[in-house]
Amino acid sequence: MKLIVAIDGYASCGKSTLAKALAKALHYIYLDTGAMYRAVTLYFLENGINYEDSKAVEEALKNIKIYFKCVDGQTHVFLNGRDVEREIRELRVSEHVSQVAAIPAVRRTLVALQQAMGQRRGIVADGRDIGTVVFPDAEVKIFLTADLDVRTNRRYLELTAKGIDAPWEEIRRNLQARDYLDTTRTDSPLRVAPDAVVIDNTLLSPDEQLEEALRLVRAAQERLCH
Repeated sequence: MKLIVAIDGYASCGKSTLAKALAKALHYIYLDTGAMYRAVTLYFLENGINYEDSKAVEEALKNIKIYFKCVDGQTHVFLNGRDVEREIRELRVSEHVSQVAAIPAVRRTLVALQQAMGQRRGIVADGRDIGTVVFPDAEVKIFLTADLDVRTNRRYLELTAKGIDAPWEEIRRNLQARDYLDTTRTDSPLRVAPDAVVIDNTLLSPDEQLEEALRLVRAAQERLCH
C-alpha cells in the first residue's frame, strides 16, 4: 500500500535529509517542494521581476517550467531545461525565497503542480504547507523542529560543503527572518497540522530520525490494513 508522507517544518531542520532517506528506504519518489519555490525565486531574481507587481508575476509564471531529474544518482531541479540545483541553494536565493513563497499566485501554481505529481501516491514531500494545504489527506504527517543554533550550524556546513561562502551570523539572521515570514504570511502559513507528529531532532542523528519516521509509516500501513 503506497502512502503519501508529508514533512513540514522550519528552515534547515533537516526536512530534505529525512525526506530523501525515507523515500529511498520506502522506494518512494522524493518531491522537493522547497526547491520548486527556490527555482521560481531564482527566475524572478535573474529576470528582475517585481514581486509586488501581480501582473508581472502572473506573466512570469507562464514562462516557468520546473521538473526533477536524476543526475549522478541525485535528484536535481531543472528550470526551463537548465540544471539549477547549485544556484538555488545560494544565500541570495535564501534571502528572497520566503517572500516569493508568500505570493498567492506562486503558491497556487506550484501547489497545483505538486498535487498533480502526487496523484500516483508513493511519495515523500517536504516543505512548509505539505500536510496542511498540498496533501491534507496524507496518511503520515511529520512536523520537524530543532534549536536555531543547531539549524544554523547545519546550514553553514551544508553551504561550506558546496563551496558557498556565508558568514555564520548572516545565516542565523536569515533563518530567523524566514521563520517569521513563513509563520506569519497570510497565504498557507507554516503551522503544525492537527494530525501531525512533531519531531524535535535537535539531539537526534539522521539515522535516529529516519527510524522514527519509518515507525510512523509502518504504523499507518498497519492501521489502514485493518
